[in-house]
This record gives sequence, structure tokens and C-alpha cells, in this order.
Amino acid sequence: MKNKQHSSTRTLQHSNQITVGIITISDRASAGDYDDLGGPALKEAAQKARWQVLAEGIVPDDVRRIQETIRSFARQGCGLILTTGGTGISARDVTPEATMAVVERAMPGLSERMRFEGARITPFAALSRGVSGIRGKSLIVNLPGSPKGAVESLDAILELIPLIVQLMRP
Repeated sequence: MKNKQHSSTRTLQHSNQITVGIITISDRASAGDYDDLGGPALKEAAQKARWQVLAEGIVPDDVRRIQETIRSFARQGCGLILTTGGTGISARDVTPEATMAVVERAMPGLSERMRFEGARITPFAALSRGVSGIRGKSLIVNLPGSPKGAVESLDAILELIPLIVQLMRP
């Protein structure tokens, strides 16, 4: 029993060693017409959680480009891929569709929890169409485009991420 507890403690210590990829999805930010605020806010939140930001990217609201970037970050070894933007209801908001086309297993409970917790702050949280899922050994989570909304949504699932990433590892 003592060894089991020691092993469990060791596992929890390693669970914070998460490599993160952050993808900002915005036509304007990718064209340089608008400063990316969501990506840097998520990077700060990831670093505060003591995670290593391995990759960052800014892509337009384009299904193919979103999918290519998610696949690339997964191949690079990002255990967690966070997207910010493109989860709303306008015609150009295609992040959920692009994400679901590349995930192997959906994780709807994470997105449900983010919307539930977000609804405590604003009724507009219900308008987010963000999804979550697993591709290989990467957890992919769509977050809102606003920096505040992205960080609040991440905070809603923050305590679950280390366990999920740990369970995906061999």
C-alpha cells in the first residue's frame, strides 16, 4: 500500500508537465489587421499553471488551415491544444467543425462544463459552439475568442486537464 501511495504522488507531480499548443483562429489577426489578444492570454494562463507552451499559431477562419495546425501541433507532441476564436454563430465561425473532423474521440463533458460555468457569468456563454476531443495523445479544447472568455473557460476545466493528459500517455 505504501508503494502505491508513493507511485500515486509521483504521478501527480509529473501530471503538471504538460506541453501546450495555442492556436488563435481569426481572419483579422492572421492578416495582421488586429492584435491577437486571446493567444497571449492563454499563454499566460498556461504558464501560470506551470505548463510548457510548445507551439503557437495564428490562422484564419478556414477549416483546412485549422485542421492542418491541430494535426501539426499533435505531431509535435502537444498534450493539450487550445484554440481561441471561431466558436460563435457567424458563418465564418468554423472552429468546432474543423476540430470535430480531426478528433478521434469527443469529450463533450469538458465543453458542457465550460458553458455551464460561463453561464454563471454571462448568458452569452450558451452561444459558444466550442467542442473538445482527443486526437492521439492530444486533448483539443475550443475556447471563445475573447481573452476573458477564453481564460474563464479554461479555468472551468483546469483541474481536469492534468488527469486527462496523464491518462492519454502510455
